[in-house]
Amino acid sequence: MQFDICAPILGFEDLKQVTLEKIDDIFMKMQSTTDKHISFTLIDPFILRDYDFEVMESTQELLGANKDSNLLILNIVLIQTPIEDSVVNFIGPIIFNTDNNKATQIILPESTKYGVAEKISTFLKAK
Repeated sequence: MQFDICAPILGFEDLKQVTLEKIDDIFMKMQSTTDKHISFTLIDPFILRDYDFEVMESTQELLGANKDSNLLILNIVLIQTPIEDSVVNFIGPIIFNTDNNKATQIILPESTKYGVAEKISTFLKAK
């Protein structure tokens, strides 16, 4: 599935369009459509932990979303070997509106209980 990036992803301001493909039940791959060297492994945060935040109205407008929209929320994961050493960025989720193929990254306030590089092993042991 192809998505238009509505607002720049931190550090990748030139990234305008990506494809999203499922790797397995937990991981997905987000790939630039114009640069084969830019790709991210994403993870479904809800599999790992209780994850809750409010999508601001400005972000909803940017995504063309409303209360009935199908939004997919994924987080960037930096895969390491062994997998238990991988880290997840919970503070910068990427939101995909699967109804109109728009996506954007949001940065949660520092006051949240989420971190920018939390070890995945913390959540694997808890489950």
